[in-house]
Amino acid sequence: MSPTPFIACVEDDLHVSEAIKGLLEAYGFTVEAFASAEDFLGSDRLGGASCLITDVNLQGMSGLQLQDRLAAAGQAIPTIVITGFPDERVRAQALGAGAICFLAKPIATEDLLTCVRAAMVRRPGEEM
Repeated sequence: MSPTPFIACVEDDLHVSEAIKGLLEAYGFTVEAFASAEDFLGSDRLGGASCLITDVNLQGMSGLQLQDRLAAAGQAIPTIVITGFPDERVRAQALGAGAICFLAKPIATEDLLTCVRAAMVRRPGEEM
């Protein structure tokens, strides 16, 4: 794990990913945006992520599929799932698979920060 908490943001809407990245960097977090789940999975940053923020609806693999793939590979990355189309079934699926938060767009700053802080507490290898 990297010594500085690193947040991966998997979001195919450039405006949303830039907004999340800029907001979290303003609060001192290191953030890298990925346009797809496949880009994130193929990156050298996968093992160093302290938190994952992923949209449900992505081109290619969905955010929920990414969450499942990471769990199956033993990658315990605290995950925040975001969506522009909130649905109780999808929310239950995401949280049931271990997501720490499920947020609807537009995302309130305080809600996102609360979720990211909760993810930092749950980072693998650290005490709660």
